[in-house]
Amino acid sequence: MRAGFSLRKAATMLSSASAGSAPSPDDSSSSASAFSSAASSGGGGVEPANRPLNGGERRGERQQPQVAPRAGSCGGVEPSAKLTVRAERFRALLGRPNVDLNELKQLLWSGVPTCCAPWIRSDSWRLLLGYLPVSRERVPHVLAKKRSEYKELLEHYYQKKTLSSDEGKLIRQLRVDLPRTHSGLRFFSHARIQSCMERALFLWAVKNPASGYVQGINDLITPFLSVFLESSIGRDPETVSIDHIPAEILDEVEADSFWCLSKLLAHIQDHFTFGQPGIQRSVLKLADIVRRVDEPLFQHLTSQGVDFLQMSFRWMNCLLMREFPLRCVIRLWDTYIAEQAEGFSTFHVYVCVVFLVFWSSRLKEMNFQQLMIFIQNFPTAEWTEQEIETLLAEA
Repeated sequence: MRAGFSLRKAATMLSSASAGSAPSPDDSSSSASAFSSAASSGGGGVEPANRPLNGGERRGERQQPQVAPRAGSCGGVEPSAKLTVRAERFRALLGRPNVDLNELKQLLWSGVPTCCAPWIRSDSWRLLLGYLPVSRERVPHVLAKKRSEYKELLEHYYQKKTLSSDEGKLIRQLRVDLPRTHSGLRFFSHARIQSCMERALFLWAVKNPASGYVQGINDLITPFLSVFLESSIGRDPETVSIDHIPAEILDEVEADSFWCLSKLLAHIQDHFTFGQPGIQRSVLKLADIVRRVDEPLFQHLTSQGVDFLQMSFRWMNCLLMREFPLRCVIRLWDTYIAEQAEGFSTFHVYVCVVFLVFWSSRLKEMNFQQLMIFIQNFPTAEWTEQEIETLLAEA
């Protein structure tokens, strides 16, 4: 790893493996695999893999206007043969009667091609997190069971007539934190989405009393909500009216997000228990690696009185979610989820090191006050998946 490396130059290391690609001719109108169709049916029979979720109207949802492809997508651009092959590999793998998780991990590590239908990422995440079974035949039963179980848990804990004083305090804290969660995105500011987050986070907290709710966990549910809802409605949630999404779709997305968040947090729960020992260890490791790979930067930060825990606590607590646009976080999570147990803990530390060292030349020119202001607001608002792929390659 090199101090002050060029993101744009190094981006070519992964671009052939993870840039957006065009799917097969019928992929652009297809938003559901067997897993996604099972999700939309709430546990019914497995539907054909090529059946679209949103080829017109879905469950009475009002037809939404078509949205032009965003920058970085493959809309209207002939993709390379290699990228097309990767998109087809995802489709073929997820369409098998039994999905090979090792093969899926290898594919997902380099990211889901941008032009793949949304269900590709949704299914890949849920499979590798252990929420969906590898057998297509079992998917409807498992989804119906887990969603029903979530509903029962809500009825028992969230919808009961009387809340304890601690539970009431938790609700009040969530209602303070949630309006500030991705406040720049209209989707997360909507009351229906905030209600989904409140219920899921409340339930996770009462089911995990050793840690309970800690500020920052509210950020960690948002990639799941975004990815799963986009898969269900077939388009970016920012481009649709949340008011017109059927309640049953939001209920399914909420339940799936809760269970997948639970899977993720099980790997890093000591980040949120008393004293947050997991974060303490990660910060110590971060400081040690920075000292070894960029000693001048390390010496400058320490000479200016920068405390590594103060500087990087948010990176560990929120998994860099407040440092990058959501689209970049989702790309980052492709690789973290492919790494499975090590992704959100060990590998994340190396990504943080690369991220810090990237700014080395600028940071070494700053005094303490300038450092803290800059570190609290890195200029990454315009970053794309390409910069994230470079961080991952260097890490």
